[in-house]
Amino acid sequence: MSTRTEVVILQQPMSVCVPPNHEVTLRVQAIGTGALKYQWFDKQQTEVAGGTEPELTVSLQRSGKYICRVSDLYCNYQFTEWVKVRILDEPGVSRTWRGEPHIVIHPISQTVKPGETFTLKCTALGKPAPAYQWYRNGRILPKQTTETLRIENANADTVGSYLCAVSNNLEESWSEAAEIEIAPPDQQPTPTLMATDKVALLIGNLNYNHHPGLMAPTMDVHELANLLQQLGFRVVSLLDLTLQEMQAAIDKFLQLLDRGVYAVFYYAGHGYEHSGRNYLVAIDAPRPYRTENCVCVQRVMHSMQERKAQLNVILLDTCRKWYKQKGPFSEIKPLAPLGNTVYGYATIEDAEAFEVQDGGKSTGIFTKYLNKHVLKPERVTRVLEQVSEDLGKDPLVHGRQVVEIRHTLTEPRALTDLVRTSGHTMELRRRDACWKQANVLPGRRSLDFPYCGVKVDLSFSALFSNVLVVFGTVRNTSAKAQDCTLILESEPQMQDIFSGSGRSEEMDSLLVNSGETPDCTLRLCCLQRLQGSLVIKVTLHYTHTQTKERLTESKELDIGRPLIASCKLNQTRPVDRRQESRVHTVDHMSNIRYPHHQNHPRPGLPYTRKAENRLQSSAKSISMSSNEPEENDENDSNEFTM
Repeated sequence: MSTRTEVVILQQPMSVCVPPNHEVTLRVQAIGTGALKYQWFDKQQTEVAGGTEPELTVSLQRSGKYICRVSDLYCNYQFTEWVKVRILDEPGVSRTWRGEPHIVIHPISQTVKPGETFTLKCTALGKPAPAYQWYRNGRILPKQTTETLRIENANADTVGSYLCAVSNNLEESWSEAAEIEIAPPDQQPTPTLMATDKVALLIGNLNYNHHPGLMAPTMDVHELANLLQQLGFRVVSLLDLTLQEMQAAIDKFLQLLDRGVYAVFYYAGHGYEHSGRNYLVAIDAPRPYRTENCVCVQRVMHSMQERKAQLNVILLDTCRKWYKQKGPFSEIKPLAPLGNTVYGYATIEDAEAFEVQDGGKSTGIFTKYLNKHVLKPERVTRVLEQVSEDLGKDPLVHGRQVVEIRHTLTEPRALTDLVRTSGHTMELRRRDACWKQANVLPGRRSLDFPYCGVKVDLSFSALFSNVLVVFGTVRNTSAKAQDCTLILESEPQMQDIFSGSGRSEEMDSLLVNSGETPDCTLRLCCLQRLQGSLVIKVTLHYTHTQTKERLTESKELDIGRPLIASCKLNQTRPVDRRQESRVHTVDHMSNIRYPHHQNHPRPGLPYTRKAENRLQSSAKSISMSSNEPEENDENDSNEFTM
């Protein structure tokens, strides 16, 4: 009489990091009773066609995740661990490459000022994916085992030669040395310019109801928010806002401004210019739209100046095409001249701004170079000049897009200026309370499932001020349960604005960078439309070890109104009944229609951030054989009829 043996995984598949279209073979080794069956699944938990062998060979252009189920004839089965095939669009690997670590990004030498934060990066290809270990002056740096090394408060103890050792089971490689030096003090003493606080509002609109969707605002807003936080800014970052929500968010932002404060307002999305004014297109703007359907940039700056902030910076990664539409323009009474304003336009008047998909990442070309220079300790106008110089050399937009800078600065103020709060304690506390209202996360929670003896931990991360990610992790199992599977849901259900093609991969990359390795994740978007408390439903599926039954237990957790939901943006500003027939506002997530088709050219081609403003769109097809951006003739005034 033979004895049945449970399915046991002897060798797990290993994650890899390879160039695009590089053939990769994932392997699993298992034992059990009789002949074993194999089925591979992708990250959407969809069966991989033909993936019924212990080995799975794939060749990808974008990063992917896979898992394999191994089963026997007696309905016993085991899943492997999830394995990631990370794609890096970097050159340099030969055809004979075996998978040993191949460093494609080396750390760069820097000269930093005392007290500053500096970052070094080392990235390598490898099969399996390589491990990292940083060294300074030949000595190992404990716990510094990721691609990026971030050192705060630069001083004499942090200067030296930095190296990164990259290894897998084939070989160990070392990066080039990066020398970190402390900049000498200036020969002539200069007055220190400081801020009493730094605040920033970043808005990215990408999923338009009646206009072509965009790809880049997601990553643009996320990366710029992280960089501004490194400079000490309190950042509120929001995606996909209706007109009412944009106006309410700006009103909340203005409450943070006061004397001595540095303020940054950034917008990425569709826009246009009319009668010398710039307008930002909300996601619910109808076609055709008028000025009252959009946010006037000059009105925003006017309100910022009224708050007497020390530095007002407006950065616009949007088009400025002239629209000869009828109707009133925004009447703004001029203030007395103030030497504290800076405009950074992605493009000049009556011109377009472009975004591009390159190497699996979408970015606005203006923001791409802005993020490159924004951490530099130079006056803000000089930073924008460097952005303009780099953009002017970009062959994708040469002759099509030129940065425009306007300012009234009388002092060399920089975004890197330090914050001094002495003498402004009450104002600081008020701003701190207002900012925290939009940024406080729910705390980590543990849920006990008493019947099966399993504990599930829930943790939370904010990718944006209106996008919450819930991580579910099975921390300990009991003798009663095996093969535990988690499902996370919310009540009410929040629509995932990143579910479209290409966007999910970019969001997954942000989750990977967060450092979490959960069993299940739940992405909750557009929290500003939440009308009440948010409830997280945790469903645990498991197999009873004795009866072999597949059982289910569920628990619910009320997390209130997280992040921007607590600000109640949809209740801040009443609808103007005089414009009710023309302005379409949305108060609930079910009313928003997110187009899944993105009219983007192939990777590497620029795509305009110009919204169609016609009753019926007749967009021309995009040439797939050249770098020509899509062109839409929107200057014909006959098209703008109501």
